[in-house]
Amino acid sequence: MVSSNIPSKSSKLSTKLHVSVPGSFRSAAQVQTDISAASEMSCSTYEHYLRLPELREFWSSHDFPSWKNESILKPALQALEISFRFVSTVLSDPRPYSNRREWKRRLESLTTSQIQLIAMLIEDDEEDSETRGLAPIVDLSTSNGELARDGSMAEVWSSGEHTVVSRTSEVSLLPRLATWQKSEGMAQKILYSIECEMSNCPYSLGLGEPNLAGKPNLDYDAVCKPSELHSLRKSPYDAHVDNYENQTVYATHQVLESWVHVCRELLMRVVSRIESQDLEKAASDCYVIERIWKLLAEIEDLHLLMDPADFLRLKNQLRIKTVDDTESFCFRSKALVEVTKLCKELRHKVPYILGVEVDPKGGPRIQEAAMRLYSEKKAESDSESVSEKIHLLQALQAIESALKRFYYAYKQVLVVLMGSLEAKGNQVVVSPEACDSLSRIFLEPTYFPSLDAAKTFLGDSLNHGLHGGDRRKQ
Repeated sequence: MVSSNIPSKSSKLSTKLHVSVPGSFRSAAQVQTDISAASEMSCSTYEHYLRLPELREFWSSHDFPSWKNESILKPALQALEISFRFVSTVLSDPRPYSNRREWKRRLESLTTSQIQLIAMLIEDDEEDSETRGLAPIVDLSTSNGELARDGSMAEVWSSGEHTVVSRTSEVSLLPRLATWQKSEGMAQKILYSIECEMSNCPYSLGLGEPNLAGKPNLDYDAVCKPSELHSLRKSPYDAHVDNYENQTVYATHQVLESWVHVCRELLMRVVSRIESQDLEKAASDCYVIERIWKLLAEIEDLHLLMDPADFLRLKNQLRIKTVDDTESFCFRSKALVEVTKLCKELRHKVPYILGVEVDPKGGPRIQEAAMRLYSEKKAESDSESVSEKIHLLQALQAIESALKRFYYAYKQVLVVLMGSLEAKGNQVVVSPEACDSLSRIFLEPTYFPSLDAAKTFLGDSLNHGLHGGDRRKQ
């Protein structure tokens, strides 16, 4: 139980802080329930629409047994490749009323955010001695510019005494976008983003970016498999649904599901690293997960650019109906629901990080250990270990904050798309005692009550100490 970490009253600290909680807030907190997926039929229809079973086969394939982080980087790269297809879809939109200018800006931002995350994953990969140097790369700088016939899409140029070869993927859509008049400028911006964001990485992506440092290229085509990936470019309902918005919805959710899968893999690695006391790397992974939640919110915001009439017509064509609040669209994604639960379950790792056990009587054992950790930082031999614990605990709370922001923002997107009644799960009256499932997620109490209480009481004690010192000076 989460509440077991908080004492009902602490003999040491209870006289320092008195907080009155309004009755309405207590009632809202009491309705907290665990998140659950929508009905099996709704979930299976959602997966069939996005062709998720086929996508999962791509994500889970192990083509490079020695590359430990293939299961993390492969779906991330495939999400980026789907985004290139998304750019082509938007720029090919024949509707005169489509907001192309804002679509271009949003998709440029989205691809840049993904490239930043991929660069972070690669940097962390190379900092780990167990995974360093295992990624499949193609180092053409040692070939003196001699190219194989099957790898001819490369640029050779001289940099002083060195010959530099910039290899370009043969099947990715990005190099093709760079040659299309409608997308040329946008593609160039993406290529420069790759060049900049990958500057601290030991290799580049090999998508046609300048590669001024002459670094090796990732074997992008072998890892990402763009040809196979783009074989899923059409929804199973394309033949029956005459609505261009169907393609934008389809691409949006395929990108989202790819990053949800990356998030799940990272969460599994976080748990493993915490249990092996590799706290610094666990904290780094947690901050990546926080950024993924922010990316998911950015992806969902793309719905705001969809034409209202076309989107609502598509909703009816696909026969999507919200029966109650448990059928909200995001709950049809089993992976998103699972990732949300895994993020919440990280709270159970707090006692292990602090090196204490939960008091079965509900005492403030964890809270007091957290207060000592926050306040007793000194230049001692274990100061590095203390800092790593603090960084990890802060990262865990950052995940909670990003998760709740995602669901709050998602509800606002639903309101704009379909109206407030749909966003409330077709509940005409919503009270604090019976709020909808989405609201319960971002209104429920903190996942880390002991850390919350520790900071509250620590701040109050420091405030008393400060004012006490001022009074003594007077």
